[in-house]
Amino acid sequence: MNILGIIPARYASTRFPGKPLVDIAGKSMIQRVYEQAKKCALLHEVIVATDDERIFNHVKGFGGVAAMTSADHQSGTDRCAEVALHHPQYEVIINIQGDEPYIDPEQISKVAGCFTSADVQLSTLIKKINTTEELNNPNSPKVIINKQSEAIYFSRTPLPYLRGHDALDWLKHYTFFKHIGIYGYRADVLQEVTKLPVSSLEKAESLEQLRWIENGYRIKVAETELETHAVDVPEDLEKLGNQDL
Repeated sequence: MNILGIIPARYASTRFPGKPLVDIAGKSMIQRVYEQAKKCALLHEVIVATDDERIFNHVKGFGGVAAMTSADHQSGTDRCAEVALHHPQYEVIINIQGDEPYIDPEQISKVAGCFTSADVQLSTLIKKINTTEELNNPNSPKVIINKQSEAIYFSRTPLPYLRGHDALDWLKHYTFFKHIGIYGYRADVLQEVTKLPVSSLEKAESLEQLRWIENGYRIKVAETELETHAVDVPEDLEKLGNQDL
């Protein structure tokens, strides 16, 4: 199976402009993500998809592969779909977040590994929630799964509601999972989902994966025990600590 890894990267982030080019211990964020992705043995190629020449030239400068894409895309999924159209030899596309400089290649492998089953359309990653603070953080979407390890629903609020238990004790009575935003798509399914109109659930939660579920697509989930360290705002850089790559 030919698998392509794509790292969407845009310069004009509202909360952190220029984020992909920020320096982290001597290397840019996008370079660190790219180098981590290249360590994943299941990926045959890794491409940075951007709409900004500064990012494009920077990736080329450190020896990476980059592609210029439209500035009109609303999501990383849309950007991945454009790049995938130019690489029809790949059967599966993995959308790797460009703001996780220390992403572990094992996490990418788990998402890619879901496609060993021929009926998997889409895949993503989940992790057990261990703190009440994390459970109640609206910036950390929660996910409910079924017996087939498929996502039933994603929400910014804690789900399910545990009736009869104090909310501070919910973690003692149920295993909650958070969503980690790395996606895998069959190449044909990727083109299909980007043509779907924005759905009502997607609007309500501001989570694009709800559009796929609402239209009947199935999302396989793989579980990881590894933590992720996303950089959403400049202050998040201080939380990364000293990690040796």
